[in-house]
Amino acid sequence: MKTLAERLETVEQHIKENDIKVMIIGLGSVGSYLLDYLISENDPAISVIVVGRNADKLTTKVNIARVAGLIRERNKSHIEVCGGVDLNDIDAVKDAIEKYRPDFIVNSSRAYPGLKYGSISWANIRAYGIWSPLAIRFTKNVMEACDKADTDAIVINTSYSDAVIPWLKSAGKAYPDFGSGNLNHLVPRMRFAVADILGVDDYWNVDIMFAAGHFHDVCISKEGQTEGVSLPLKVYYKGEEKDIPHDRIYAACHIPMPVDQTRNMMNASSNFRIIMSVIDAVRTGEQQRVFIPGFDGNIGGYPVIVGYRDGKLGAWIDDSVFSFEEMNEADRASMALDGVEDVRDGKLIYTDALLEKVKNAFGVELPKTVSYDEIDKTAKFIIDEIILPQTKSDN
Repeated sequence: MKTLAERLETVEQHIKENDIKVMIIGLGSVGSYLLDYLISENDPAISVIVVGRNADKLTTKVNIARVAGLIRERNKSHIEVCGGVDLNDIDAVKDAIEKYRPDFIVNSSRAYPGLKYGSISWANIRAYGIWSPLAIRFTKNVMEACDKADTDAIVINTSYSDAVIPWLKSAGKAYPDFGSGNLNHLVPRMRFAVADILGVDDYWNVDIMFAAGHFHDVCISKEGQTEGVSLPLKVYYKGEEKDIPHDRIYAACHIPMPVDQTRNMMNASSNFRIIMSVIDAVRTGEQQRVFIPGFDGNIGGYPVIVGYRDGKLGAWIDDSVFSFEEMNEADRASMALDGVEDVRDGKLIYTDALLEKVKNAFGVELPKTVSYDEIDKTAKFIIDEIILPQTKSDN
């Protein structure tokens, strides 16, 4: 694939020409929410292409979104359905990308749809990294298709990018440019928490600088604590740094949330924010900060700047407050608690602690290391030996 800088140059030109195409691959809850958010922009420059296997099902979901949008008088986007695309068929995905030539590709597909994996893993093993082979299963196919199509699109991944993007990059494969969700779900909680602690209503004037891996997105959100790990965090209100005990902030992030698929409203919002950060950077010339898991193939999550630097549109990790080394160290500690010891040389390495927890909780033995070539086999093993027995026992 072309470099991110090269592709951003093409996308920048299309934004300036008001001809922006967003391709959503998979129209489950994340894709459906994202479609609704894009329609609500009421921007005729944005066209949406929805890609998936069953054209009739896709059309039905698109129709409800289009009608709902027009009820609100918020529907100026052109929407097209591209059915008959099986994500196991890399050439079919490639053909869709070549046909529509999108500026943004959002992979919202899931290897096992309709299940929040955390509903199984958090209560049993307090770790999410076990699901990495499922998270990467279709992402690797989409990225191979992008590579074959030599796309100019910016690619966004929606599932466990803290490990998935590093896994692809370490294997020498094409990898998504941005990951949505995870860290990006926690930062808004922090902004609300800081505003409440300061006693102010304008939480939009609260800024956060923070880095952490997926474990702490879950642990802080669910329990309001960090499991004893010190994380890089600074908070600001109207540009002035505020000295608030971090534990107090984390504790205030523990707020009630649904555990069903309505949670994917946040993941879709994260995808939307990434897309709009690029569009807004071009249209306004102002740098945009987003919080991204797996950016540039680095394990964990980081603050990322999208905008112009030296006259060129780009994206880079924001190390203006914390050094990359400082953030990377915290991210690796967070990912280890999530069951991922490392990702290198095309291999995902589970922690010994996770392997023991999985054996005790589910009675199965995971391999210590999963190579790139073993992804599909390991994903099938996890579905057959862990997910299916757990979901059957719940019914």
